Amino acid sequence: MGLKVAIQMDHISTVDINGDSTFVLALEAQRRGHTLYHYLPTSLSLDQGNVLCQAEVMTVEREHGAHYTLGEQHELNLRDVDVVLMRQDPPFDMSYITATHILDHIHPETLVVNDPTHVRNAPEKLFVMEFPDLMPPTLITRDAARVASFRDKHKDIIVKPLFGNGGAGVFHLQPGDENLNSLLEMFFEASREPVMVQEYLPAVREGDKRIILIDGEPVGAINRIPAEGEARSNMHVGGRAVASTLTEREHEICQRIGPALKERGLIFVGIDVIGDYMTEINVTSPTGLQEIGRYDGVSLENAIWDAIEGKLA
Repeated sequence: MGLKVAIQMDHISTVDINGDSTFVLALEAQRRGHTLYHYLPTSLSLDQGNVLCQAEVMTVEREHGAHYTLGEQHELNLRDVDVVLMRQDPPFDMSYITATHILDHIHPETLVVNDPTHVRNAPEKLFVMEFPDLMPPTLITRDAARVASFRDKHKDIIVKPLFGNGGAGVFHLQPGDENLNSLLEMFFEASREPVMVQEYLPAVREGDKRIILIDGEPVGAINRIPAEGEARSNMHVGGRAVASTLTEREHEICQRIGPALKERGLIFVGIDVIGDYMTEINVTSPTGLQEIGRYDGVSLENAIWDAIEGKLA
């Protein structure tokens, strides 16, 4: 189709070519003959209805130390491209939210993936609350007394920042841990936001599964096993990836949430499941494509581009 594809991302020089999902999305787009433009979210401007950025034509190659080439930087009007991939990493802060407002001015005439309005309205730890029966007992609050009452009831808990990412700031507090009040003071002094508190799921020792959905349909999964002595399964804190398939319960979860994802234009989504419970719905910059590809021998980036091209057609 020869599309013009602008990728809003952290600088291409920082990506891990063996793990980054944005990198393989760019590789697949290039393989299909699409022209790639690279720009940073900080270069976005809204000028009389035009969404402008400082962009470079980009080519990519799976070669360590030489995985990208950028052309001369120039002003690009995103109304003149076919697709924008919104792929910068969280945190989901006001800068992130502002970028979604700016991109709203071009979508859907320029297809933004994922839909910026629904990215803004579906932060990972809040969107999931629309499906309370699929989740472990969960509380979102700034009320320390309410947190204490939640722990009295559920004993073993997880406390984490509402808009955090990558496992940063996630604490496992066992019954009798005297650090709860101090931890809440630290959270509330650092931010005006609530915290998320969940019942601890011992099944995390068997893994925290990442399931990828494309246009509302589950297409692959990878299980992430936490390191010994670690409550978090994130890869960069020592989690170990293992091959996985979907259980009957996980198919049920995907069937429940799939229509909501499709309706909202959330083409590329990753959900996290521990045991029988979904804990997050990741819509900002989901990952996992390369890990699933290595274990299952599939190209989910190919399926994502099929879905994007289908929307344009």
